[in-house]
Amino acid sequence: MSAANQYIDRMTSFDPQPWQPLPAPPLTDDLAKNTSLADATLWPTPGAGPEDVLVDSDGSAITGLDDGRIIRVSGDGTTQEIAHTKGRPLGIEWLGDGEMIVCSTDAGMQRVTMSGEVTPLASAFEGETFKFVNNTTVASDGTVYFSDTSTRWGIDTYINDLLEGRPTGRVFELKTDGALSVVAEGLQFANGVALDADETSLFVAETGRYRVYRHWLRGERAGETDLFLDNLAGFPDNLTFSDGILWVAMASPRQGIVDFMAPRNWMRSLSYRMPDGMKPKPVRHGMILGYDVDGLLVHNLQDTTGRVAITTSARVHNGRLYIGSLTEPHIAIHNLS
Repeated sequence: MSAANQYIDRMTSFDPQPWQPLPAPPLTDDLAKNTSLADATLWPTPGAGPEDVLVDSDGSAITGLDDGRIIRVSGDGTTQEIAHTKGRPLGIEWLGDGEMIVCSTDAGMQRVTMSGEVTPLASAFEGETFKFVNNTTVASDGTVYFSDTSTRWGIDTYINDLLEGRPTGRVFELKTDGALSVVAEGLQFANGVALDADETSLFVAETGRYRVYRHWLRGERAGETDLFLDNLAGFPDNLTFSDGILWVAMASPRQGIVDFMAPRNWMRSLSYRMPDGMKPKPVRHGMILGYDVDGLLVHNLQDTTGRVAITTSARVHNGRLYIGSLTEPHIAIHNLS
């Protein structure tokens, strides 16, 4: 294919779907800007992008880097390489004793042991290879839930998925016998997933629409989906649930230009054609919000200084919040008390 035809093919593959977001809530009152996270301790990582963080019983952090490594980081500055996924690890969760499950973007779902073994678990659905598995959570019976952000774009072109706005994101259920099924679909940039305390429902972040849904897995409402949080002040990323609190990591606050472009296809198509450096990008403003089971905001943790930024995950362990980032070369540790 000639360079000209490749260019035409790239241009025509972008097919934006317009939508009209609600006005962004101002960062005032309960959402007031602050620097709560600015004094966090930073644990350097030997590479960039500890997007999600798992915490071991000794308080050390386990995370994946953008070069494919799974590593352990301790507060004394020591690091240890556990495994190499041959992909880009994002979501990470305990699967069993000494085992983790990792969302390795286009490499699919993988089992990773502490001894370094990497085993593929799911890389495709109905003959279609996954492009962007993203976040995961594991039930007590070993059932795995994970998000597949887009059927059209991967991690390296995630901005294009947000610009295009097509709801191709899904959430899957992976049983211990390998059975794979769709739990939810039609999501614009499916992202964080987290089970509630008794595992009757699953919280799901829809990044591209600034929402979090609650999908009921069992009980009288099994199969139903509620809109749990709407019109959020930022782009919701990974979710975790701990002690009655749903922690929502915001990769960036909302941007007026992105909302302005949302119903205007010509603007989004123009932005798509621009070099990557000129496309919208996350704002360096850390934001972690905590909500109770009724959807009430009870924690508003921010860093307007940008020291803790591009905050893509938050996990509680022994009174500390372990904060991951898609791009930063460190894990941030914030004391909650």
